[in-house]
Amino acid sequence: MTVTILSLHSYPVKSCAGIDHTQSSVSQGGLFRDRQWVIVDGQGVFMTQRQHARMALIRPAFSGDDLVLSAPGMSPQTVRWLIDTDEPAQVPVRIWRSDTLGFDEGDGVAGWLSDFLRTPCRLLRVHPLAARIASPDHVHRWRLDNYDLVPGFPERHRFGFADGFPFLLANQASLDELNQQLAAKGEPPVPMNRFRPNIVLQGLEPYEEDYLSAVRAGPMTLALVKRCARCPIPNIDQATAESRSEPGLTLAQHRQFEEGVLFGVNAVVAGANPGSRLSVGEEVVPEYGV
Repeated sequence: MTVTILSLHSYPVKSCAGIDHTQSSVSQGGLFRDRQWVIVDGQGVFMTQRQHARMALIRPAFSGDDLVLSAPGMSPQTVRWLIDTDEPAQVPVRIWRSDTLGFDEGDGVAGWLSDFLRTPCRLLRVHPLAARIASPDHVHRWRLDNYDLVPGFPERHRFGFADGFPFLLANQASLDELNQQLAAKGEPPVPMNRFRPNIVLQGLEPYEEDYLSAVRAGPMTLALVKRCARCPIPNIDQATAESRSEPGLTLAQHRQFEEGVLFGVNAVVAGANPGSRLSVGEEVVPEYGV
């Protein structure tokens, strides 16, 4: 069966709502402006829906190059893309165990976010000098196992504030199977946005993504370097910010592995040159591991 891209999604502000795309530019760092901003608390620690579920209700959009944030009961807040200097003041940021740099977007948006999230916080953007790279160990192992598939695949993959990798791929058939399991328990289905993927594929069998080494899209190769262990965020309704025990319980019953409860695959890309794009409906070629 033909495998195609079913949907594309970016999340400009880490752990806030996503933007759906029919087409998106692609760089080594991910889809266009994916996770280029992060909200940090009063101690400078990055914030996510794990502790602040209301972040799901913050909806980013773009007006030209400017970021526009909206949320229930709040007037829209615009964050200008332009900065006064090419080297703004550096703010250290740690995303899990990975250190990187951001710069502060100012008091206006900080006050807006603090009011909505009911806790002091600031908005940081990826600093021009930031050089965070995807897990060298995972990329190196993939390169060793797949040298014949993509000779010369790059070892360093610079990206922004995503948890660990610039891309997350998911398979619609896997979600369909999960929803069948939920229905058998009398539970309602969940949409794919619970899992916050960048690229959703259709045409694969359920969980066939576990056995892929890569996906080719035109001149680009997306290397599937690590299966994604899930946190409790899929239990949060992205439309209401309400949390329940599903689909986490059902997923854990069927997808528990040594690495954790798995759904989706993390990826890095080669061949994403200036002007590279992905489109909904585009055919892709799956490559299987040895």
